Amino acid sequence: MNDRLKALADAGVSIWLDDLSRELLESGELAKLVEEYSVVGVTTNPTIFAGAIANGERYSEQLHKLVSTGEPVEKVVFALTTADVRDACDLLAPLATGNSADGRVSIEVEPTLANDTAGTIASAQALWTAVDRPNVLIKIPATKEGLPAITAAIAQGISVNVTLIFGEQRYREVMDAYLTGLEQAGSNGLDLSQIQSVASFFVSRIDTEVDARLDAIGTSAALELKGHAALANARLGYAAYEEVIASERWKRLGQAGAHKQRPLWASTGVKSKDYPDTMYVIGLVVADTVNTMPRATMEAFADHGVVEGDCVTGQGEKARKTLDQITAVGVDFENVLTTVEHEGVDKFKNSWTELTRTVTQQMSEMRD
Repeated sequence: MNDRLKALADAGVSIWLDDLSRELLESGELAKLVEEYSVVGVTTNPTIFAGAIANGERYSEQLHKLVSTGEPVEKVVFALTTADVRDACDLLAPLATGNSADGRVSIEVEPTLANDTAGTIASAQALWTAVDRPNVLIKIPATKEGLPAITAAIAQGISVNVTLIFGEQRYREVMDAYLTGLEQAGSNGLDLSQIQSVASFFVSRIDTEVDARLDAIGTSAALELKGHAALANARLGYAAYEEVIASERWKRLGQAGAHKQRPLWASTGVKSKDYPDTMYVIGLVVADTVNTMPRATMEAFADHGVVEGDCVTGQGEKARKTLDQITAVGVDFENVLTTVEHEGVDKFKNSWTELTRTVTQQMSEMRD
């Protein structure tokens, strides 16, 4: 077992891999990462699936069967991706026993539904039924239209990974949607202890957007603030989480058996060569959270990452001052959050298009 990643896990950070493919599953590589790299969860997205299917012969047999039955591309994509997630859930199931929040595998609702509440709810229900594993998490975006879908899914006992959270205020709305869903689930007579959720707070994209604006401003005061926005923004989000779990509302739900909606640090791969490649892991160490890493970031931390203790708890006031400084030099931070959310939704929609195009091409080649 890698000592550096074990130290991270020992600090209370659940290590999830931001990758999934049939190659990872069937070659034993994912099982190896669980054993050697302390990986206890997996997240997926359409871009990851597109690359896996385009480059993997392990999908050919299932594809041939689906093509021979004349299934449309949407159903083929659904069948291929849910099969991988089902197998990953089975592999990680021993980690999800009892009340453990680990051993989870996430699969996303169709991204084109990001602004369609009813469509998102229907997609979440279909995925939950198809995967049919208690340790699956259905990814629902934290758009305005996604918020009531989160509540509806939780109220039905569907475990949810809320994705595309970029700022404190929207995060508060996500937590409210989760608690409302739990309250409704309780009223529906469901066992709250069987419902799990994480809230995926995106990190690196904030620095990418803010740094570009600081460069455009170009003053020494602006340039000195580069690389500080993302961690400050995430820490401010965590301060909001601390408020919620200290509330009487949460305490009532916790006493009824509900699980905390753990913060999950997403997009933790560093985009700029100017920054240490593990900064979004080292800088966000705090117990009872998740860090979902691309393979390159996980390898980097395994090689030279160092756990420097809790870098998040009690940092809310300092984080807000950092964001205030960024605003003071001329960056409209609310506009930053709006921009990255719109870009995030567009990227997810584009990745879905890429996935369907990839599968359509594979299907066409098999018919020829």
